[in-house]
Amino acid sequence: MAPPSDAPRPRRSGSSLLPVLLAIAVLIVVAVCVGSWLQFSEREAADTVHTVGSSAADRVDVEAAVQRVDAAAREMVLRVWVTPRGSLGEAGGAAPAADLTLQTSGATLGDLEFPAHERLATRDVQVALSGGSISDYPFDTYETDIAFRAQLGGEQVPVRLMFSNNDTLFSVTATPVPSGQEAVMRVGLSRSGSLLGFVLFMMVVMWALAASVLIAAWYLTTHGTGLVWPALAWMAATLFALSAFRNTAPGTPPIGCVLDWFAFLWAETVIALCLIAVVLTSVRTALRETADRTE
Repeated sequence: MAPPSDAPRPRRSGSSLLPVLLAIAVLIVVAVCVGSWLQFSEREAADTVHTVGSSAADRVDVEAAVQRVDAAAREMVLRVWVTPRGSLGEAGGAAPAADLTLQTSGATLGDLEFPAHERLATRDVQVALSGGSISDYPFDTYETDIAFRAQLGGEQVPVRLMFSNNDTLFSVTATPVPSGQEAVMRVGLSRSGSLLGFVLFMMVVMWALAASVLIAAWYLTTHGTGLVWPALAWMAATLFALSAFRNTAPGTPPIGCVLDWFAFLWAETVIALCLIAVVLTSVRTALRETADRTE
């Protein structure tokens, strides 16, 4: 009598994958919506122009935009565009009617001078920052005061300051300070939301990779598998890849910042110790097996 044939295995219904696909689609849509909202919020913040100073018809308008923030040097670079209004200017504000001098705050390195009847051009000025430390990256914050006082032909004239930010790595808060004919603004700087989110993601990835290597090392050392070269190569590659991954952090953070002490240095230590433990345990196991075969 012929042996009974194996019963055919039931095929997995395609409908069982439908809830999983729907859940993945919903997660993708939610992630895109949240990302769009965050991007729009940062774009709105970057496009915001903070204004302080006089609104008189005869005044000097100063447009100051943050071009770059160097946290290591505690320095901010402002691009300044000056426009005299009303009777103070010529050719629609393209040139001053008399010698124009812009006196700045103590944190700004140097005053600005513009000869009479000559076309005005943009100037880049450096502003010193106070407070905070780059070692707190990505949670470091800084502050400074920006002030402009204008003199046209040796006489003080009203000033209006329009301040904005073009550095995508930093978010800016500006508080106007009433000060007569001068224009004074107190500025606070902190890392942008996108940079902060990316660095936090890097920390999570570093710890996840370290945990993965730790689990793999526990399995290899407790099961006596000997020298598993693919596993050792993966661990070693992870050890060096993590250093390259750390160097992709925006803003070139220095060694010893919060990113390092919260994740990178510990993850590298865990991976290195796991690699050493696996090598020592595997070599001992391999030597024992070789001795058993020669007996």
